[in-house]
Amino acid sequence: MPKHSPAPNTAPKNGGFFDRLWQGFLTTVGTERFFHIFSPWVKYLAAIAAVLLGVGLVWALGFAPPDYLQGNSYRIIFIHVPAASLAMSIYFALSVLGVIFLVWKIKTANIVAQAIAPIGFIFCVISLLTGSIWAKPTWGTYWVWDARLTSMLILAFLYAGVIALFSAFENSSNRGKAAAILSIVGAVNLPIIKYSVEWWNTLHQGATFTVTNAPKMSASMWVPLLIMILGMYFMVAAIAIYRANSLILAREANKAWVMRLINQNQQVNQRQEGV
Repeated sequence: MPKHSPAPNTAPKNGGFFDRLWQGFLTTVGTERFFHIFSPWVKYLAAIAAVLLGVGLVWALGFAPPDYLQGNSYRIIFIHVPAASLAMSIYFALSVLGVIFLVWKIKTANIVAQAIAPIGFIFCVISLLTGSIWAKPTWGTYWVWDARLTSMLILAFLYAGVIALFSAFENSSNRGKAAAILSIVGAVNLPIIKYSVEWWNTLHQGATFTVTNAPKMSASMWVPLLIMILGMYFMVAAIAIYRANSLILAREANKAWVMRLINQNQQVNQRQEGV
């Protein structure tokens, strides 16, 4: 009798670690799940940010010693450096979210990108303004067409373009697609900003923190700077989640889960008023 080949094993196989991690990630990206998972984070992130920023500001302005060359004018770096770092980090996040949105069609990624784009623009402008204020006593002028300064100015224009595209496609089915493409293309500017001091002869000083080298200032200066950086990152995380959830509620105002949430909040408010 002819031998029959064994039937193929159609039983589902357990994926590897990264498959399970990806599947777990997918369970959080739906708008409703995203809202319920991350809403409680806002108050905790904001509280941590308030503590860190409070400690960092008091230490930076009240206890950190003046610089031996720049005197007290260097203290603006406690705002400038975190702002510049956040401006670059947020744009990098925009480019990653753009890839996620274009490749996997995850609309929550587009919503988060729309939420953080104005935040990144604000920090980019703060970085440019504080840098100019610091440059006047240090370089003798508010602005030079330095490679670092010029590339940061280009980053501000990229942010403005992304924000404009989000507004232009607000009521379109292609909402955010053009903004995602610009975010990805504009990411080529990030390594230029990062390494401009090394690639070209510029007036701008090198990085304060590097992985391989010790900090270029005393601990009494770089510790409060690090605290300020961490505090601003926590603050931005809280604002980003709050803005993203606000956009989700606005976009899905007619969805059943949003209506249930509104009714629940109204009932809670009525009970509190009754008490």
